[in-house]
Amino acid sequence: MTSQTADIAVPATQPADHPSISIGRVGVLLVNLGTPDATDYWSMRRYLKEFLSDPRVIEVPKLIWWPLLNGVILTTRPQKSGKNYESIWNKERNESPLRTITRAQSDKLSTALSGNPRIVVEWAMRYGTPTIAEKIDGLKRAGCDRILIAPLYPQYSATTTATVNDKAFDKLRTMRWQPAVRTLPAYHDDPVYIAALATSVERSIAALDFEPEIVLASFHGLPKRNLELGDPYHCHCVKTARLLREQLGWPMEKLRATFQSRFGKAEWLQPYTDKTVEALAKAGVKRIAVVTPGFAADCVETLEEIAGENAEIFRHNGGEHFAALPCLNDSPEGMALLEHLVRRELLGWV
Repeated sequence: MTSQTADIAVPATQPADHPSISIGRVGVLLVNLGTPDATDYWSMRRYLKEFLSDPRVIEVPKLIWWPLLNGVILTTRPQKSGKNYESIWNKERNESPLRTITRAQSDKLSTALSGNPRIVVEWAMRYGTPTIAEKIDGLKRAGCDRILIAPLYPQYSATTTATVNDKAFDKLRTMRWQPAVRTLPAYHDDPVYIAALATSVERSIAALDFEPEIVLASFHGLPKRNLELGDPYHCHCVKTARLLREQLGWPMEKLRATFQSRFGKAEWLQPYTDKTVEALAKAGVKRIAVVTPGFAADCVETLEEIAGENAEIFRHNGGEHFAALPCLNDSPEGMALLEHLVRRELLGWV
């Protein structure tokens, strides 16, 4: 727990023999995508099975999907994914960078909000551990009768924000005494978010030993079908990239939005990041940088897929200088953003 637990005094008018209870606190639960507990086959299999069994993530009838998932996918994919995680694993803490950073975000936010002893900050993962359910239980035991569920996804998608909320509401269904709940909405166009991104990009580029000719804003991909069914994710990503470009004062050709991490045969949101990186290198572009605005914290998709795979693609096709810019993480501007969002959503509660 990132804040001390203490009973809140109950009204003096209650009977003397009334049991002691903890009430009156407000919980904040930061939630990120998830992480395996280790990089071995069985740890990766458990994590991937939970992730790929989510009907919000894979919108294929179970009759078709489950034989594929429990057959070839969970037989072969854990080894490959385990190697990817192993390449970026935080050996000092024996955990993924996503877990390290999300914990740091929670700790720093708790410190920033420590002026109000009623607020308790915690963190959880949608897939893997610590779970949303166990953290809601912990906040309730700490006396939180109001909880803000804060999915750390700037751009809304049913595959991310909605599934976090689903899991929280599933837990609430099992509780006799439910806390009141609010959920953090998308913040893809929040001025504080855009300013934080611009500050981070400018600082990161200033630290490089080269000036990028082009910067790609790479977002996690989704099947195109999601857009056609009404998911606003694509629109949110495009708007974030446009606002970031305007904040930086760059021309349109300087910063381009792309989409990464596709799999399967279906068409996904385009342009694809890897294909764009390859095309730029073949066209004679020698210096590029990639920023990943849709990720609140660096993870396997940014540290291995972008900084590793895409850097290799660029150089293999004639590019020379490639930089993967860091996410906001627990940087000063990243934490200022989280504090801004949480304080806004807690208005009327604290």
